[in-house]
Amino acid sequence: MIKSLLALVFLLCTNMLSHAQNLYSITGQVQDKKGETLPGAGIYLSGYTTATVTNMDGKFGLNKLKPGSYEVVVQMMGFLPYSKSVIISDKSVDIKIVLAENTIMLNEVVILADPDREKNLQTFKEFFIGRTPNSQKCKILNPNVLYTKFDRNVNVLRVTSNEFLVVENKALGYRLKYMLNLFEYDYNSRIVYFSGLPVFEDLKGTGKKKREWQKSREIAYAGSPQHFFQSLYRNTTAEEGFIIYKRIKIPNPNRPSDSLINATRKRLLAKMKGLMRVGSDFNDSLQTIGKLSQLPKEYVTLDTSGVRTDTLVKQIYPNRKTINFKDELYVMFTKEEEPLAYSNTGHYVLRPLNIPNYEISVIHQLHGASSFYANGSMHDARSLLYEGFWAYEKIGDMIPMDYVPLKKR
Repeated sequence: MIKSLLALVFLLCTNMLSHAQNLYSITGQVQDKKGETLPGAGIYLSGYTTATVTNMDGKFGLNKLKPGSYEVVVQMMGFLPYSKSVIISDKSVDIKIVLAENTIMLNEVVILADPDREKNLQTFKEFFIGRTPNSQKCKILNPNVLYTKFDRNVNVLRVTSNEFLVVENKALGYRLKYMLNLFEYDYNSRIVYFSGLPVFEDLKGTGKKKREWQKSREIAYAGSPQHFFQSLYRNTTAEEGFIIYKRIKIPNPNRPSDSLINATRKRLLAKMKGLMRVGSDFNDSLQTIGKLSQLPKEYVTLDTSGVRTDTLVKQIYPNRKTINFKDELYVMFTKEEEPLAYSNTGHYVLRPLNIPNYEISVIHQLHGASSFYANGSMHDARSLLYEGFWAYEKIGDMIPMDYVPLKKR
């Protein structure tokens, strides 16, 4: 009997140890287009502090990785930055990387100067780095790698780069290398979009400075999308300070559709044949149509009954969970308040009078279900759109995906 119990305990311990050791590797080799191996290439994981370099045979290994979606980023002098998506599910992955020469650097191509470059760079910094207190302590070390172009036809500013943009964040103690794919700011809609791959390096500092950075990192992590999705994965959102409501948009029954309004206006103008008399039926009808067009297209209501995470989150795939919801998720973080300066940034989300000054963000689901991993990263980062506080915080408040808060270490 005792032997059977010991065998059972040993089996349970073995299973637990095996589960705890589900760590994998991404290995590979870096070559140029001629097939020559490239030693000394920098290998990074986008969004992490994990990094290595290739050996004399151009080979590398990134070890102790949990299941998840990763973006491998490669940097080598004289070659264009490179990235490759890698998904680890239940085994290690080996990849082959071929770098292309940076012909712009090698051939020294002359690029036409942007006459409004300083103005456009300032706009880029505002909407890429952000306007938060942490953002104010960030500095772009190599703005010369940025190419700015303002399209007057559509009133859109575009910024690109063929090299890593380096940002020094003295608020959080990171040097950020960012492979900028595209930045766009639409002056008409005031919508900003940028995509790229960040790589983090710790800055050097005194013990006192490192303690200051650690405190700032804790604040930056708390209430962030990364924190929210980690707690959602663990089903601990309430314990960690999050409240989830639903924001519902209801079509205004008193407002006709745009197509009907435009068709009616066109029909009335055609019948008037260019004549407009004050007090005529046609004129009154046009005024009525104009008033109807100014009515709101929809009303916004807030369902404060709360969203149950056990119904919101499903385990469909191994090592990742999935959310799929109608309407919008209205997420409040109760352990921090929105600063006064935030209300004037254009990101402020309206709230009922009985809701305190919590940090509020809104999650829009763009297409179908969205999957995420235990570290808070999304399987498809383009599946969700943020509004409110999460949209306000940009590069200046970003922390690595492998950041672990002090209380969980």
